[in-house]
Amino acid sequence: MIVRISFSLAAAVFCAAAWAADVTPLNVKTGQWESTMTGEATGQLPIPQDMLDKMTPDQRAKMEAMMKARGMQGPRTSVYKSCLKKEDLTKPAFGNDETQKSCKQTIVTSSSSKMEIHMDCEIGGGKQTGTFKFEALDSSTVKGTMQMTASNGGRVMNINNNFSAKWVGPACSESNK
Repeated sequence: MIVRISFSLAAAVFCAAAWAADVTPLNVKTGQWESTMTGEATGQLPIPQDMLDKMTPDQRAKMEAMMKARGMQGPRTSVYKSCLKKEDLTKPAFGNDETQKSCKQTIVTSSSSKMEIHMDCEIGGGKQTGTFKFEALDSSTVKGTMQMTASNGGRVMNINNNFSAKWVGPACSESNK
């Protein structure tokens, strides 16, 4: 679940704005954006105990080996394109309907150039806590960080991401509309 949440958050990086009276939208252009994210997860995958109990010893060993190997690879970088629409600037910052119901977002800082959001979630018996910081260097350049901790069944995973994004142009590609 935390992996899905972190990718949802990353994809929604520019959707931080006026869903509450005390929030000021970042002053960024709408249209096509290209984002580069570098992140690393450390610790144990916070899988619910009942899910682990249902795995065969072989399945569990393979999963643990995969997670261990993935952790040894160090930080990973990904580049993706997204479309920012005017209406996105008036929606809650992060996540899908499940995230919105299960998470509390607290605006720490909100201005046209900087935003910091703290998030506390309880999903599937686990807890996730994170801080997201965004800085609009200008209307076509944004940088930021995401730090999250997820725990479930005594297992804890820490996720740290840095990103930068640049405005590509006013028209979005068909695949990102």
